[in-house]
Amino acid sequence: MSPSWLIGALLGLVAALGAVIAVRALPPMRPVRLADRIAPYLADTPPPSRLLTAPDSDTAPFGVIRKVFGPALRDVIGLLDRLVGGTASVRRRLTGLGSDLAVEDFRIEQVLCGAAGLLGGGVALAGLSSLAGRFNPVLVGAGALGGLVLGVLARDWWLSRQLEQREQVMLAEFPVMADLLALAVVAGEAPADALRRVCRLTSGELARDLDGALARTRAGAPLTVALTELADRTSLEPFTRFLQGLVVALERGTPLADVLRAQAMDVRELGKRALLEAGGRKEITMMVPVVFLLLPVTVLFALYPGLLTLTSLAR
Repeated sequence: MSPSWLIGALLGLVAALGAVIAVRALPPMRPVRLADRIAPYLADTPPPSRLLTAPDSDTAPFGVIRKVFGPALRDVIGLLDRLVGGTASVRRRLTGLGSDLAVEDFRIEQVLCGAAGLLGGGVALAGLSSLAGRFNPVLVGAGALGGLVLGVLARDWWLSRQLEQREQVMLAEFPVMADLLALAVVAGEAPADALRRVCRLTSGELARDLDGALARTRAGAPLTVALTELADRTSLEPFTRFLQGLVVALERGTPLADVLRAQAMDVRELGKRALLEAGGRKEITMMVPVVFLLLPVTVLFALYPGLLTLTSLAR
């Protein structure tokens, strides 16, 4: 089959998909929402100020996609949730990453990555089949399906990778942050003032999270409540223990400087253990070229002269 047939099939598929989306978005085909059912029975209320309301999903980066492909995209996201699952895990990782994305926006990204993988896999295998001189629709379909699965899973893997990198950066920043905070407390500053000073003097992921908690305290929330909420949101276990110890010290009046020094020492010990574990893994990895490259070459150099001598004597 010629490439023009493939282009025509793809254009026909796109046209058919557009027709299905258009028919699905017609008013008779739309499901009636509960809000639309009870809206006529509720009194009109003045709209709130746009300056005081949080940005909704329409102002997100994917707001245009939501408006254009709303019903069809909602069905695809529901199907993806049922197949992949892990909504709680995605929400936890997004919260730990400090991202403004909602779970629905992340699912939209997964759908777009899957569509890109579907198109890329199909086009790549179609091109290879055309170069080979024999077009195989089954092989092209299998490649497109594989690209779809890889695209969806690659976006989930990249989210986990981003969270892992952020946790490593936070773990490297944490001992210095705890020492500076302990020095500020020993110097006579209040805990909130010490946190403000440390956040002003430092930069990084930890400073950004603590600055957000301090912004809540400036809005009227107690410091212990803001730190507890930050401990619930973060995914780094040492930082969670640090915040919980800080909250306990503030509530019970225990010496705060001693708690901060102990937390910093624990994190340094954790870093040393992680370094030793990484060294052990690298040592095993270094054995691979030794066993499979250097050792066979050494044996070959040791046995080849004797083998050559035996061969010459046998002649």
